[in-house]
Amino acid sequence: MTKSLIDTNSAISVDCAVFGFDSNGLKVLLIKRRYPVDDLSADDLKLPGAMILENETLQDAAARVLKESTGLKNIFLRQTTIFSDPSRVSPQELEWICRYHNITTRRVVTVGYYALVKLTPEIIAYTRRNGARWVDIDMVRRLIMDHMDILGNALDILQKEFTHTPIAFELLPRKFTLRRLQDLFSAVLGIHIDSGNFRKKILASGLVAATGEFETNVAHKPAQFYTFDKSAYKKAMKEKFKLYFLDNWYY
Repeated sequence: MTKSLIDTNSAISVDCAVFGFDSNGLKVLLIKRRYPVDDLSADDLKLPGAMILENETLQDAAARVLKESTGLKNIFLRQTTIFSDPSRVSPQELEWICRYHNITTRRVVTVGYYALVKLTPEIIAYTRRNGARWVDIDMVRRLIMDHMDILGNALDILQKEFTHTPIAFELLPRKFTLRRLQDLFSAVLGIHIDSGNFRKKILASGLVAATGEFETNVAHKPAQFYTFDKSAYKKAMKEKFKLYFLDNWYY
């Protein structure tokens, strides 16, 4: 990440948990620490983040971080929690931050965000070229500073919103099978989902529409593709409908 000619705010940053989904499960985008810090490994992983600039809103700063790390603009982005523990940044980290940004501060408060990305070969290649990697969420064991807390908080919020909003479709291609949608819910919520109940309830919700197209070149019976029905969702919201249809999906 290159330094800006615009002044950097001396005490506020943003850190983003960027989630993606593929056939192997839920992923989070991680990058390597790009600088040496005394007594700390230069290979430690972290969430994408940055100090905000004086001419930016928090949302603008988070969008900038996402553009630099994924090459994408205008993707799903939501603020989570403010992390303000005075000791969240170690003295070694703080010394480097001050030197790199030419600022003076005794602490850094960060604002958490999470973003949802439809993974494609192009996006994976872009992030790889920029030194980032998509890591299975279950394989993340250690991150720098308090980034494990930021990631855990973002995942908690994502799981709650999965049960009553249509954000699941932000992680899927435009056309998808019901099995892939089920796998996504299972990966995000960390539960086993009964296939029969899932299919029955998701079709009854009216949120998906059959395309009449089927999988090709598969060893099993081809599954039909569906799309998210935005008009049905908007109508349901006007009727104060909630997506609490998870009951009995899993056991």
